[in-house]
Order: sequence, then C-alpha cells, then structure tokens
Amino acid sequence: MALLTIDVGGTTIKYASFDNGELAHKGVKDTPKTLAAFYQTFEAIKAEVAEQVDLTGVAISCPGAVSKTDGVIYGASAIPYIHNFPIKKAFEAHLGLPVSVENDANCAALAEVSYGAGKDYQDLLFFVIGTGIGGAVVLDKKIRHGAHLMGGEFGFMLMKDRTLSTDASPVRMAKDYNEAHDTGFTGQELFALAENGDDDAKEAVDTLFDSLARAIFNLQYALDPEIILLGGGISQADFLIPKLQAALQVVYDKVEIATIMPKIAVCQFQNDANLIGAAADFLSEN
Repeated sequence: MALLTIDVGGTTIKYASFDNGELAHKGVKDTPKTLAAFYQTFEAIKAEVAEQVDLTGVAISCPGAVSKTDGVIYGASAIPYIHNFPIKKAFEAHLGLPVSVENDANCAALAEVSYGAGKDYQDLLFFVIGTGIGGAVVLDKKIRHGAHLMGGEFGFMLMKDRTLSTDASPVRMAKDYNEAHDTGFTGQELFALAENGDDDAKEAVDTLFDSLARAIFNLQYALDPEIILLGGGISQADFLIPKLQAALQVVYDKVEIATIMPKIAVCQFQNDANLIGAAADFLSEN
C-alpha cells in the first residue's frame, strides 16, 4: 500500500507514489488553467498511479497559506483558482481517498525533518532562497503555522529600507544589477562576476550575504533553533556555506554579548523535497 504524493506548482504538477520512504512511478503534467481541468488532471494522475500500486491516500504540496483547521488555502499564488474555499474536501470528493494538504515550503522542511538533513534535530528553521525568501519554522519536529498562517515567511523581514526577499534573493540581486548597468546577467553569472573583481557585482553579492546573515542571526536569538537549513537553487553552490559563515562571523563580532553562532547546513533534498514532505505531512496526520 502506498500514498500518491503531488507537488502543485504554477507551471507543472509533479507526482509519484510513496512507500517506505521511497518515491516511485514519477510523472509530471502541465498545471491547468481552470479549476475543472485541475480536478480532471488530479483524477487522471490518480488513475495512472493506481494502475501500478494500491493507494491509501493522497498527499498534496501547494503554494499558499494552508489552514489545517478548515482545509482552505488562503493567500494568493500563481494558481488563483485554488484559494479561499474548502479545497481539501473537494479533493477528497474527486479522488475518493483521504487527502492532506500543506504549503510547499513547509513540505520541503518536513522532508528534511523526516528523512534528510534535519532528521536528528527537534527544532530548526528552513530557508528557501530563490525568487524571494520563504521558509518554515519547525519546533518539536512539527510545523508552526502561526496565528495568521505566516510562520516562516522570513522574506517579509525589513532590512534597512527593503525586505529580506528583496535584499537576499539572487534573482532580485541580478535584476537590480542589470537595471543599473543595462546588462542581462543571471544571479549565477553575477556571483562569478564578483569573484572576477567587478566592484559593483561584489557590492551586490556582499549585500545579499550580509542581509541573509543578519536575518539568520536575529532568528537564532528569537527562536533558538538547533540548526538552520538552506534550500533553493543557491543551496547547490559550493560557495554558499563558506560565504555565509564569513558574513555571520561579521555580524556575530558586532554583538559583544553574543555567545551562540548559528549552525547552518544545506538541505539534502532538491527537486523531490516537496513530494517527500507532502507524504510526511500525510503520515503525521493519519
């Protein structure tokens, strides 16, 4: 017996079966434009996977602020039709199986807590560094959603006059640099440019790491996690941990009474994190 685990994105829907900590029967489909087509796609996915394995439930990762109390996805995302109604009940009606629904960043964190880099810890924070900065708060190995379902929305933190999502996103860093210099560099190319001695690129990169270090330092002392895990595309770069540790040391040295240096590490899972975490969320509820 296995779970069907599904990761809903703005462009594609990834899916797989999950059994004994392993994914199989992976597939991907385009994200539909309408709610009716969305349900049809889910039904087709279930039928496809059910031909290969017996299913006992469906675990779903999706964007938005997911309420566990009423099964509603609040907030907004690139898929507007999934929000602000009891979609969990609708999924169960269409699929004929028990369903769990959780935010995608929270699912990625649960994957690490259950099976990956966070499995040996009780309290941790999870950062997703991408187009913006997202994340999750995990205490006693459980996601803390917060009173307004905003737990882990670290990107809203104000860093001087801009948010952390503005200052610490490689995508936004490249956008700002390109607008100022009439260029077309990616974030990855801008990191390389900084290493090669471009002063403006180096300033942009330094701002990114300084802002990220300040946010991590502040959260360490606000929530005191055992470890802070870093995900997103930049987490695969060899330079991330050394540069961030150096930036953290600068911040640490400015606070004379500080005694705790945040412990940081990269995530174990990449593209499969949301699928694995959605399954972990289902298993924790059932």
